[in-house]
Amino acid sequence: QLQLVESGGGLVQPGGSLRLSCVASESTLRYYSIGWFRQAPGKEREGVSCISNGGHSTNYADSVKGRFTIWRDNDKNTVYLEMNSLKPEDTGLYYCAGGSSCADLTDYGRGQGTQVTVSS
Repeated sequence: QLQLVESGGGLVQPGGSLRLSCVASESTLRYYSIGWFRQAPGKEREGVSCISNGGHSTNYADSVKGRFTIWRDNDKNTVYLEMNSLKPEDTGLYYCAGGSSCADLTDYGRGQGTQVTVSS
């Protein structure tokens, strides 16, 4: 069973950076592709980035390409999302979830999420 806990969010000025962490409660993370999603008030959920279980394949939403980087450390049961050059439109509740592949992600294992607010 996959249970994930997100952390690392906060309030940051435009142009700033944050690093989010997605930690699995057990050593099951290595078997799943993990995706980061965000939900802003009044907007639909958006897939931000995804990484395959072995870490060899990643993808990004066009809106974050070149600014966000996803990677994983399976020994630490953790997937990270480094967010640079943040913009106000990056504001939202960020959460991670798993699936058998990046093309097959659901909300499986998602936690409470971590709030990111980009504002001056």
